[in-house]
Amino acid sequence: MAGFRSPSPGLRVPRPLAFGADPSGERMARIRRSPHFADGVFQNPGGPARTRPSGSASKFAGVYLDREARARRAPAGNIPVHPTTVADLARPPATGLRLTWAGHSSVLAEIDGRRVLFDPVWGERCSPVPFAGPKRLHPVPLPLAALGPVDVVVISHDHYDHLDLPTIQALARTDTLFAVPLGVGAHLERWGVPADKLRELDWHEETKVGGLTLTATPARHFCGRGLRNTQHTLWASWVVAGPDHRVYHSGDTGYFEGFRDIGAAHGPFDATMIQVGAYAEFWPDIHMTPEEGLRAHLDLQGGAADAGVLLPIHWGTFNLAPHAWAEPGEWMKDAAGGAGVAVAFPRPGEPFEPAGELPVEPWWRAVSGPIARTWTVRGAAGTRQDDLDLAGER
Repeated sequence: MAGFRSPSPGLRVPRPLAFGADPSGERMARIRRSPHFADGVFQNPGGPARTRPSGSASKFAGVYLDREARARRAPAGNIPVHPTTVADLARPPATGLRLTWAGHSSVLAEIDGRRVLFDPVWGERCSPVPFAGPKRLHPVPLPLAALGPVDVVVISHDHYDHLDLPTIQALARTDTLFAVPLGVGAHLERWGVPADKLRELDWHEETKVGGLTLTATPARHFCGRGLRNTQHTLWASWVVAGPDHRVYHSGDTGYFEGFRDIGAAHGPFDATMIQVGAYAEFWPDIHMTPEEGLRAHLDLQGGAADAGVLLPIHWGTFNLAPHAWAEPGEWMKDAAGGAGVAVAFPRPGEPFEPAGELPVEPWWRAVSGPIARTWTVRGAAGTRQDDLDLAGER
């Protein structure tokens, strides 16, 4: 979309800056040459994915408007944010790999002497306007500038909760590089990122940054920022491999068989950052439940439950789905415990090293309302626990 059209013929209203820019010229020509682009749009692995809410509109509205359900979608108190300091991040990780979850899908990965920032969103709302849209449920753990120098910013796709205009504008004033999926570079160039700082990749393409190899890998999702979703920008998961460590960031994705292929080609991983929030029965193809996220982690690790650490992301910071606010954390804790998988549950802003002591305290329980446990957990002995009430455990 080149811009809004007014009712008056020939008069154009400028496209809002937050909408970014549509790919054009050589960038669009490259998109058309992609093996993942057909019939005028990027295609998902595993066939078409439903990108709009499915099922009854009245049921969808009822779920969102129900007063009790709305209350469960927000914390009952202040989310505990770790008081990260500049000194915390200035000290090199003892093991060579440290992760700092800043909330939602934003993670600083310090890996083999380099610093990679995934999906940084420091804005107050994930929205094209500052006065409406999903608002933060907790403050950012520390100012963006306090992170220190970043070697490369990695973007998974162009949705507002992953690609934030004010955050990108601030980072564009630094010396960092940007690794983005094919087509997303058009947004960044409009926002002031020089073309020579962009590494724009199709799935299975890679780029080198300071001894790291970054590879864009498939995901099952969709794209779009404006009023019309053209599907002309790609979405991706990412593999970052250094001389001694390798990590995986899922971006947003539904579960698909391709996780096994990614693991076989690039794994196993010291840590996986897996989307486990904002799921719903209304869009099962494009977001994973915690159970599916755990399955994806195991696929990426070749089925080995004792390989690597899983960091759940895409939950806790914004209210984007009908599930209870703390359900992703609680469900993942149950599912991983039954499978024997190591999972880190840091407070927002809490650095940890996957090879060191993991943060495992269920911190969300102190600020969560009761959660009716409607998922099924298979314990180590094969027993099943259904519909347990979390409130009864406290």
